[in-house]
Amino acid sequence: MSLLVVGLSHRSAPVSVLERASLNADAQLKLLQDTVAAEPAAEAALLATCNRIELYADVDKFHAGVAELSTLLARHSGVGLEELTPHLYVHYEDRAVHHLFSVACGLDSMVVGEGQILGQIKDSLARAQDLHTAGRLLNDLFQQALRVGKRAHSETGIDRAGQSLVTFGLEQLSAGADVQQWARGKKALVIGAGSMSSLAAATLARSGVAEIVVANRTFERAERLAQILSEGDDTDVLARAVPMDSVPVELTRADVAVSCTGATGLVLTADSVAATLAGRTGAPAVGSEAAAAAGSVGVREERQGAETALPGSGTAVGGDENCPLDLSSVPSGFSVMGEAAVAGMDAATLEQHGAWAAGGTAVDRPRETGRTGAEAEAELIGALAATATRVGRIPERRRPEPVAEVPRPEPVLFLLDLAMPRDVDAAVHRLAGVRLVDIESLADASADAPMAADVDMVRRIVADEVAAFGAAQRAAHITPTVVALRSMAADVVAGEIARLEGRLPGLDDKHRAEITQTVKRVVDKLLHAPTVRVKQLAAEPGGAGYADALRTLFDLDQETVASVSRAGNSTTEKNRGPA
Repeated sequence: MSLLVVGLSHRSAPVSVLERASLNADAQLKLLQDTVAAEPAAEAALLATCNRIELYADVDKFHAGVAELSTLLARHSGVGLEELTPHLYVHYEDRAVHHLFSVACGLDSMVVGEGQILGQIKDSLARAQDLHTAGRLLNDLFQQALRVGKRAHSETGIDRAGQSLVTFGLEQLSAGADVQQWARGKKALVIGAGSMSSLAAATLARSGVAEIVVANRTFERAERLAQILSEGDDTDVLARAVPMDSVPVELTRADVAVSCTGATGLVLTADSVAATLAGRTGAPAVGSEAAAAAGSVGVREERQGAETALPGSGTAVGGDENCPLDLSSVPSGFSVMGEAAVAGMDAATLEQHGAWAAGGTAVDRPRETGRTGAEAEAELIGALAATATRVGRIPERRRPEPVAEVPRPEPVLFLLDLAMPRDVDAAVHRLAGVRLVDIESLADASADAPMAADVDMVRRIVADEVAAFGAAQRAAHITPTVVALRSMAADVVAGEIARLEGRLPGLDDKHRAEITQTVKRVVDKLLHAPTVRVKQLAAEPGGAGYADALRTLFDLDQETVASVSRAGNSTTEKNRGPA
């Protein structure tokens, strides 16, 4: 087995890179076709979701495989190889199996334990099978990953460790409030009608929203989703479909909007959302940062002209006599004895300031002639250090006065962007009256999510399944050799029985059958122990060499072994299908 995976995800790359590297459906198909056409790869499958792009391949050379897969990912994503490479990760053989099994269990998801990844793995396998880029190895791998993921969800409480991306996003929108109470009675707009949008619409319906409007570029798909929502037994939500160009109007009516389309550009720009708010509230949307700045200006104007007192003294900055500093340059909010006041001061002025701060009188100290600038500076700094030691204190920084902050208004529009690349302009974060949760903010929010004990149980399941899968693959690797050996033995038996019939032509059928059966039993007994043992040895780590040893010991024809292997792959291809 020479399984290799090269990819990037929300754990290795920023959202901006993931956005640019995302692949549309045509690009995914072309990438798979080009991968199997490349020299190092015999099989290929692609797992592409909103927060990961991973290319799996069966390769015959590790380094050549890494170089080829990385180049292909860069070429088809449009992100330069030099820029993409720092964000790529590589897993090989058992580590690659471990990675996919962890992904299938939700351990590598943005929200730990989410189960949607299983459907995405199933779709990836189906795509590779349809294109005939998945052979025995990747068929076995992906089908086993699906079984491992289902086992993790059924045998542990991994579902409690996290939720689907949709549920987690709605929790972030509600700012910690109960989602059902927060959503009850709200009007929702769902942009897109794919699997993620459908999940979002169903989750909103179960959460108690009063109305769901579905907008999609293909109106028939929007109608189908709206009909499913309206006819659901567990909800009584009012659902209807609208064309995509109705989004601006529907957004003015909506309280919540969820967007997840396959668009390559923005679906909602900051200007369009601002215009929506203006149409909804009658006033233009103002960025909270701008509002805070305006408030700060007002505070500064109130302060202008006020005297700043020194700590422990009733003397204002403007009334400090004999201070050698240019008081007009002293930063606001600091004592003239603070470190900010003396930063960048030359040594002579620094000594004068030290004498003044110690209660002495600042006097002119002429520089000695004939001394270098460096020597004079060193002497003056030494004198200042001696003064500081004698005084025994360090000037303290005064605490600045608090600046009044303008509170951000409560949002009237909640936006959840689950698309990659993003559907909603990131600048919408700065609009007052809007709360936007997107893939990037979800990643930040989930970074410190607590890990449940169930996660450790799932990790143990993954470790056991990886070991079992590796053993099965290594055992399967030797199977064609064992089959070829038994086939050769059967040919030897048939040849010897034919020679016996030539020497004993009068042998009756009963005796001929008994002799034939006896010879076969002898051969089977001789081969049974070594073939069973060699399969056991081959299943252990490092057991791949036993197949070569068997071929050498029995002088098996390599082409015969290869033909058995091809026949096995053909059978796998006929019987393939997602688990």
